[in-house]
Amino acid sequence: MIHTTEIFPGITLYHFPDSRFKQSCLSLQMVRLITKEEAAMNALLPAVLLRGCESAPDIRSITLKLDDLYGASIGAQVRRIGDYQLTGMYGSFIGDRYAMESEGLLTPVVEFMRSLLLEPLTENGGFRKDFVDGEKKNLIAAIQSQMNNKRAYASAQLLKDLCANDPFGLPRLGYEEDVAAIDPVTLYSHYRKILKESRIDLFYVGEQDPQVVADAIKTIFAGVDRDYVNLPAQTPFQGGKEGKRVETMEVAQGKLCMGFTTPINMKHPRYHAMRVFNTLFGGGMTCKLFQNIREKQSLCYDIGSGYYATKGLMTVSAGIDCDKDELVQELILGQLQDCCDGNITEEEMTSAKEALISSLQGVHDSPSAIEGYYLTGLLSGSPETPDDYIAGIRAVTKEDVMEAAKAVQLRCVYFLKGVQ
Repeated sequence: MIHTTEIFPGITLYHFPDSRFKQSCLSLQMVRLITKEEAAMNALLPAVLLRGCESAPDIRSITLKLDDLYGASIGAQVRRIGDYQLTGMYGSFIGDRYAMESEGLLTPVVEFMRSLLLEPLTENGGFRKDFVDGEKKNLIAAIQSQMNNKRAYASAQLLKDLCANDPFGLPRLGYEEDVAAIDPVTLYSHYRKILKESRIDLFYVGEQDPQVVADAIKTIFAGVDRDYVNLPAQTPFQGGKEGKRVETMEVAQGKLCMGFTTPINMKHPRYHAMRVFNTLFGGGMTCKLFQNIREKQSLCYDIGSGYYATKGLMTVSAGIDCDKDELVQELILGQLQDCCDGNITEEEMTSAKEALISSLQGVHDSPSAIEGYYLTGLLSGSPETPDDYIAGIRAVTKEDVMEAAKAVQLRCVYFLKGVQ
């Protein structure tokens, strides 16, 4: 279903033909190994590029240009998929058949994305200082906002410990101190480096012919000086800290986070069983953790689990009274043991499968959902279609879930508690 075209070495277009939508989309991302040295600059870069270019030197000019393109939108995009950090932009625009006759939008949208990417405003050997300073403030504010969301903060601290030796522990937006240290010249030098050597993936969803889109994309990079450096494959989990870390803050509610490892990743034969297990164990209001620890025993305010398939990691997060961490941790492990022992009802199996299948059936409901699902699969090394995924979920048995549960091992715990 996806047409793949190599535009130039290291530059690939993925084309998903779909004529159901009024809107089409085109994303462009430079794919990098996430590192502490680069993460903050990669997160900052697209926002700076979208502040202005030679043909549209400020936000107002950009807005007017997009208005002329029937209200198209182009936004900065920063994602993390396993070992990779993606930095780039995402464009959404109406299909050509909805524009006035002879006013196709693909070409002008691609041309404007080219201008934003390749014709930034510079001064004194770097990006414009006011652009960089303004976007640094915005990025630092975004990073600091995590501190106000204690659940997100605790989860990030758990991943930092769990993945102390793995790139997956690095935050998608980098660290605040690294953002603060960026200057316009350093960022511009980094931009030129990654534009030259990065793998660049483009993903289009719409009704245009694949060759038409490929020809349009070629105009972006035809004159770009490239020296592509091969991107290493995703790596298995590389380990981190073990044991329990307790941090104290002025919080009314404690945040208990537990990190587990499993050999089951996206390429493992039991991948679908692991997905069903995670949903049955800690996904949604019908899961074991929610029903047995929150509802029946009223020992937490919220609870749930998450599964990071690219690395084979599972986490559990719970909001609890600050003196209940040991008890709740014991009960969580008890629910895990129940799954290992096969104490799983048919209703629990059905609810978990239906929840997963429902989410997969929604993948094709919008261009952005299509782009996100398939690009994640491609970069994770498991480009499974939703239909194949659904078939795999339906085939999972109770015994498969038991085996998936047995493969899960507790590695570390993080507890954020209030001041006594």
